[in-house]
Formats: sequence, structure tokens, C-alpha cells
Amino acid sequence: MKQKKTLANILRRLEAVLLAAGTLWAASVTAGSDTAAAAFSALAEALPQGALRWELGDLGPGDGLSPAAALTIGESPLLLAARKDVAALQSLERQESPEEDGETRGPTAAPVEETPVEPSAPAGEDNGVPAKTLIPTDPSGYTVCGRVYISNSTDHELSVPELKKPFAAALGEGEPQVLILHTHGSEAYTPVPGSSVVWSGDYRTTDYRCNVVKVGDEMAEVLGEAGVSVLHDRTLYDYPSYTGAYDRALAAIQKYLEKYPSIRFVLDVHRDAIEDGQGNQYKVVSEIEGVGTPAQMSLVMGSDGSGLEHPDWLENLRFAAAVQQDILDHYPTLMRPVLLRNSRYNQHATAGSLLLEVGAAGNSPEEAALAGRLFAERLAAVLLEKGTEDAESADGGAEEKAAAS
Repeated sequence: MKQKKTLANILRRLEAVLLAAGTLWAASVTAGSDTAAAAFSALAEALPQGALRWELGDLGPGDGLSPAAALTIGESPLLLAARKDVAALQSLERQESPEEDGETRGPTAAPVEETPVEPSAPAGEDNGVPAKTLIPTDPSGYTVCGRVYISNSTDHELSVPELKKPFAAALGEGEPQVLILHTHGSEAYTPVPGSSVVWSGDYRTTDYRCNVVKVGDEMAEVLGEAGVSVLHDRTLYDYPSYTGAYDRALAAIQKYLEKYPSIRFVLDVHRDAIEDGQGNQYKVVSEIEGVGTPAQMSLVMGSDGSGLEHPDWLENLRFAAAVQQDILDHYPTLMRPVLLRNSRYNQHATAGSLLLEVGAAGNSPEEAALAGRLFAERLAAVLLEKGTEDAESADGGAEEKAAAS
């Protein structure tokens, strides 16, 4: 008898909780409805979508606002009219807030003060996505170092003379010397219509033909042909779970560095996602005569601004600036501005770490692959030239010592 009473009490409490949750949800959906008819209409529209979202484990409202926030907004006509803007602002804040692993989910926004330049039709088969070339034309809001534009969202003051100093990392003895991996390996591109691709999310797939792992393959091939030994990790650290991808990638990086002390450079290859005001994807391209239409790229550099230890962030930034300067000397519109962020993106692992975003979700896999090859071509040139300069400097120092003795 006592067990039956206990079970009955539990069931009554569960019913009360469910009723309260349903009431709160209904209130949030109908917040701002000024008539009973408008309220019933809002419920009728939201109920099927809400049921599906609950089944998928997403208990929040469709625009991402909590029920409490929705109720608060409903009390003010001014806030209610700007509900979409408030939801968008909260979404942006969530993108910039740290994950449980201490890193952000990844860069997605285009740098400020860029001017879109409409290119002519890309060469080859078009995937149908509108194309733009984004180039900075106004130094406002940037630190400008030679050809390199740096968008700095940290509290650090950047010194151009400091940025122009030689970067510390250099090719050494042994193999491999470069590690390529993909924290968000399922990030994918848009193939031509009719392509058979199984999608695992919005612009995400485990199909290596269309995701950023293919770009890593191309980069590894070019670096190897240039004489730079590469280890390419093709693991999808963001699949099946996106959350915690940086933690999993960092654990892998640390294991590789322990197993292969010869690794000096770590490249984390991603892709961006860029939309217009209506939420439509577009691709970013650079037309290069005699080469083709590669996707534009951007380097995203971390710092210690989040409070996490990252003593070599400035060395990484020097490295990024040197690589970008070289690329822009050869391909003036291939790179978008460098982004310096508070999060460290696992770049504390080495003084030669880069996060590279190759194109956007709207770019075709072919445009991204070509961009990766061009980046690797110039990266190899920078690293090999640095090795030659360091060797000559060492030889010169030895000769001076010998002459002095």
C-alpha cells in the first residue's frame, strides 16, 4: 500500500511538472498575441514544429529564445517587434561563448570593413551559388602590416614592428615536420546540383569528397612534393558529436607531438559559412589568371584573451603574417584578413600553429581543393626559405667565431 501511495505521489508530481512546462511553452509561443484568435493561431502553427523539436531533443523555441525571454519580450511591443533581432543577438553571443572544453565553436563571421567585389563567372562547372570576392579597401578597424590586414578582437595592442620580426618556428630534423588535422572535419562544401552526397547536418558530411578532409589531402600532397614531410590526420573530431571537438583534437595533437618530436607546425583546416541578409549562402572566390578560381581563405589566430595559457600566441601571429604576406605577394586576392581572437584554438601546442579557413559552405569542393593547393605551395616556400636563412645565419655565426679565435 505504501509503495502504491509513493508511486501515485511521483506520478502526480510528474503530471504537475509536465503541465507547468506545457503552460510555460504555450505562454512563450503566444506572448504578444493581442486576441484569443491570434493566440490559437500561434499555437496551431508552433505545435507540430515544437513536437518534432522535442522528439529530437531540442526543448527550446524555434528562434533559440528561452521561454522566460519570450515572455519578457511579449510584455513590450517594442521588444516584441524586435524579437528576431534579439534572437539573432543571443545566437551570436552563443557562438562567441566558450564551450565546455574552453574553446569557442569556431569562427563564422566575415571580417569588418570588407568590400565585396563581384567576380565574373567562375571557370569550370558552376555549383550555382552566388560568388563574391571580399577584399579590404579601408584600413579602419585593422592593424595593417605590409599587405596583411589583421582584425583584432582582443584587448592586446599589436605592434607592426613586432609583427615583422622573424617567426620562431622552423623546420628541423626528422619526419614528419607538419601535422594537418581537422577539428571540424565534417565541414563541407556545395557540389554541383545532382551530386550524390549524404549529409550529416547543415553543410556537413562524412563524405571525404566534399568536406575539408579533401582539402587536407591536397595540401599534404603539395607539401610532400616540395620536400616538407607531412602527417595528415583524417579523423572527424566533430562527428558524431560536435561539442567537445577541440578537446578531442587537442588530445590527438598532444599524442602526435609526443610520438613525433620532429613536428614543428600544426595546421587545423576548416571552412567558413557566410550568408547574406536573407540567410542565403554565398561563396568567396579569387580569380587568378592562368590558375583558375580558388576559394578565398582566412587565417584565424588565437590568443590568451580567454584566460587560458597561450604564451606563444604572438609567435603564431608572426608566422601567420609572414605566410599571408607571401601569399598576397603572389595571389593578391586569395586571402581575406587575418582574424585575431580571444580563444586559443589549440594553437598553444606549438609556436607554428595555424587555423586555416578554406572558402565557405557555398564554395564548391573543387574551388576549395585548388585553394588548399595554392596555400600549401606558398607555405612550403616560406618554410624552406626560413630554413635556408637560418642555416646561412648559423654558418655566418660559426665563421665569425672561427675568425675571432
